[in-house]
Amino acid sequence: MYKSLQAASAFIKKPKTTDVVAGGVAIFEAETEKTGIKVKWQRNGVEITTSEKYVIKSEGNKHSLTINNVGKEDDVTYAVIAGSSKVKFELKVKEPEKVEKVIPAEAPPESSISNLPTAADVVQTEDSKSSEAPPAEAQQEVSVDPIGLFVTRPQDGEVTAGGNITFTAVVAGESLLKKPSVKWFKGKWMDLGSKVGKHLQLHDSYDRNNKVYIFEMNIIEAKMTYAGGYRCEVSTKDKFDCCNFNLIVNEAPALGDMDIRPTFRRGVDGHEEGRELDFSALLKKRGDTKTESQPDVDVWEILRNAPPSEYEKIAFQYGITDLRGLLKRLKRIKKEEKKSTSFLKRLDPAYQIDKGQKIKLMVELANPDDEVKWLKNGQEIQVSGRYIFEALGNKRILTINHCSLADDAAYQCVVGEEKSFSELFVREPPILITHPLEDQVVMVGERVEFETEVSEEGATVKWEKDGVELTREETFKYRFKKDGKKHYLIINESTKEDNGHYKVQTNGGESVAELIVQEKKLEVYQSIADLTVKARDQAVFKCEVSDENVKGIWLKNGKEVIPNERIKISHIGRIHKLTIDDVTPEDEADYSFVPEGFAYNLSAHLQFLGVIPNSSLAC
Repeated sequence: MYKSLQAASAFIKKPKTTDVVAGGVAIFEAETEKTGIKVKWQRNGVEITTSEKYVIKSEGNKHSLTINNVGKEDDVTYAVIAGSSKVKFELKVKEPEKVEKVIPAEAPPESSISNLPTAADVVQTEDSKSSEAPPAEAQQEVSVDPIGLFVTRPQDGEVTAGGNITFTAVVAGESLLKKPSVKWFKGKWMDLGSKVGKHLQLHDSYDRNNKVYIFEMNIIEAKMTYAGGYRCEVSTKDKFDCCNFNLIVNEAPALGDMDIRPTFRRGVDGHEEGRELDFSALLKKRGDTKTESQPDVDVWEILRNAPPSEYEKIAFQYGITDLRGLLKRLKRIKKEEKKSTSFLKRLDPAYQIDKGQKIKLMVELANPDDEVKWLKNGQEIQVSGRYIFEALGNKRILTINHCSLADDAAYQCVVGEEKSFSELFVREPPILITHPLEDQVVMVGERVEFETEVSEEGATVKWEKDGVELTREETFKYRFKKDGKKHYLIINESTKEDNGHYKVQTNGGESVAELIVQEKKLEVYQSIADLTVKARDQAVFKCEVSDENVKGIWLKNGKEVIPNERIKISHIGRIHKLTIDDVTPEDEADYSFVPEGFAYNLSAHLQFLGVIPNSSLAC
């Protein structure tokens, strides 16, 4: 009880989220319950050290963090930590009005760096469109950092898919004794240093004339997935600075904006050769959903070309809940007979639809007067609010409204003795994370429980630690639990090795939280004291520690004390006692109490005083 109250009251005043205009000063203040407590400040999970940019002060129980010359890159999440308490807050940076008018007044100091050979690189351009680079006047408007480590910061960039783009950061080196450390990130956590290869190159150089370090990140043959937020972090022995920027990747223009997909689909005019099983037509997305923003995804084609080791990953990404069933059913899909007297157009071999959407299955008959039956898994379908039959000339249409997982089945259209087969695969919609993970600070040995909530019950989620997936095989360390829409990751006894960033991921989102496991700290409220005891008297050694759950052992001259009728050992709450009745000369020794799991040794000496009375001497 004492411990939990102590953790809850570490701060009596907490810093709050603040709005500051760019170029201004942000001040965050905190007060701790006790004086002398060490307080740490963090920026996006990284500890902040005192510099010209960041000023950290502590006076008694009052602590403050001052951020000078606030810029757009400072618009992130911060935290203050004291003991096992962690408080998170944000800095919201607002753009000043008409900031462009102020920039020309700073032209003289900017001109001192305008001759740098890399200054133009701060405005990113595509290699294939270098002629579209902004004029030199626009480039000179990039302000010099008066406080941070950057001379020029990476700026937002735009590139067409397949093109190249370079982001450049220039860091002042005149006052540095050694080369600064620079890291490039995508999103919040992905360190790009491990992604260098065909599509990403990192370069650095030193300009001796201008005494600056130049760092470049080259993206080669950009893909649509490269779009998003990036971050450049620079640090020295006692300074830290960072900058956020964005990359926009535009789609490459299609040839004549022509949809060439029908070229690869089955024939629809009754040609016999068009009725062969065509894998590129399998699982194409149907329904009333718009396709302009998201092209059709041929999941079967992806599975067919992927190694078996990738099947589970692909199924998770595209919301396939029964991967084995999907592969088995596709394998059983029958090739239609080439010759047909009843059908001009058969059902496609397979269809795919998102859960909740509507789909139409259609055939064309040779005789418009023929009657048809629709079967689902061999059972005839009856007309209802969700199943609608239509006859339009020689076309027969089965419409399924609000598709559910129960509609994921094999379908047949029967005309007399002839049948047309198809498979309908219903895909789960993207699962969203509605309640993100929260950072946690615990002591060694304590239980950790990460909790998240998703948009659908029964959804599949993946857990990762520092980018490595946590699997069911590791149940000796981690426990996974589901409760409706809620999912839990549980660590029963945390260790220092559990420190890190944990991520929960669905096919529609992800959430990351940090776990900090601190060493246990045990306070000794009362240590054992030396005793001088007369013969036949009682000796009591007593000590009190801060954690009532801590056990321990008593030692006599380095050997464990074994309780008996005369020697008693007790542990009540935070108090540990060793009681010795009817003290004898043999009890004189050095006694110690050693708390279990801590490098403590509370020692005292028992001195025997006097001689044991002997009644026989009185005779």
